[in-house]
Amino acid sequence: MKELEFNVEGMMCGGCENRVKNGLKTIDGVEEVYASHTEKKVKVVLNKDVDANVIKEKIEDIGYEVK
Repeated sequence: MKELEFNVEGMMCGGCENRVKNGLKTIDGVEEVYASHTEKKVKVVLNKDVDANVIKEKIEDIGYEVK
């Protein structure tokens, strides 16, 4: 398993965290997602190779900024 971590701006509450979690879980290969609006971080656990840019673009499509 591989883990990726992203600094994400714009998450303000638990609802924002859930939007990111649910959106990222639709990507094939994403096993688990941890999101924290207070830490401004998203951690993704992968069960196969996924390009980090795919995850970054998905976060941005959902409406948040990856730093």
